[in-house]
Amino acid sequence: MENYNVEKTEAQWKEELGLERYKILREKGTEFPNSGKYNLSFDKGTYCCGACGEPLFKSDSKFKSSCGWPSFDESIPGKVEYIKDTTFGMMRTEILCANCGSHLGHVFDDGPTETGQRYCVNSLSVDLKEE
Repeated sequence: MENYNVEKTEAQWKEELGLERYKILREKGTEFPNSGKYNLSFDKGTYCCGACGEPLFKSDSKFKSSCGWPSFDESIPGKVEYIKDTTFGMMRTEILCANCGSHLGHVFDDGPTETGQRYCVNSLSVDLKEE
């Protein structure tokens, strides 16, 4: 296990986050497609970790991907950790908050912008701090 700036017991995380957010952020769950509040939202601001509040994505990197989850073409440098994920017989890259180790979603190399990246993020794993 990595050492993160924010470290809590799983009992502390569960109490602070509530069951729904805990399942996504700490147990690597996935919300149902097209169900998240940020999927079709394009308000201006910064998307921060839903567990520790660390800034992760700027709203100007968000794009409409039609994949069912909020998508970004880049993260704020140094704020996201990348982990090889071979669960469910797939080869993917899991993305975690580099500050607390909470699960955000996955990143794919099929993005439509010049970065070629599509950070596919669970709405429950982030909070938008509006400008």
